[in-house]
Amino acid sequence: MIRGVRGAITINQNSEEEIITATEELMERLIEENQIQPEQVGSIFISTTGDINAAFPAKALRSFEGWTYVPVMCMQEIPVPNSLKMCIRVMMHVNTTQAQEEVVHVYLKGAKVLRPDLGSSLAK
Repeated sequence: MIRGVRGAITINQNSEEEIITATEELMERLIEENQIQPEQVGSIFISTTGDINAAFPAKALRSFEGWTYVPVMCMQEIPVPNSLKMCIRVMMHVNTTQAQEEVVHVYLKGAKVLRPDLGSSLAK
């Protein structure tokens, strides 16, 4: 079964270093919480709000051993008025036997407001 594993994190400034570091932190938490192996992942979509453009967040995955061949695509969120700023969102499509309610979604820093009903023990 393919399940969506979601997560988000906010950054303080639009810099390559902060974008990559935050994306690495988010991906590490998603992988750890859900015990994901790269060969289980069909694809990953990463979106950013319009105020983030100093780097492609997908570049963060290049430092993860074994993740070279996982397809990753970056895109920009639609500019909804009054929405959360400086936010990186991830959607991983994972082959898993976990039930929908067992999937752990991770929201870090300012992104916790997006889904306060979801989250993980590590992310809190």
